[in-house]
Amino acid sequence: MAKMRVLSARGDTVLEWDERKLQTGDPEALSAVREAERIFEEQRSRGATAFVVEPDTPARRIDRFDRTAEQIIVVPRVAGG
Repeated sequence: MAKMRVLSARGDTVLEWDERKLQTGDPEALSAVREAERIFEEQRSRGATAFVVEPDTPARRIDRFDRTAEQIIVVPRVAGG
């Protein structure tokens, strides 16, 4: 199961999709990925940073949604003061 976690002050929101079902064109999986892509782009336009997280590998920053990633973490822009 692939997932995207969007971190926020209220905790994190998790969107999941079954990659095997996605490959077969399952409507539910396609809908979940479209929603994840929409949220990804929305968050990036607000200045968020996204990373692909894989076991035994350093996190890798991404600028485009990767539907094949096992896990994407989206971190909002941090404001200091």
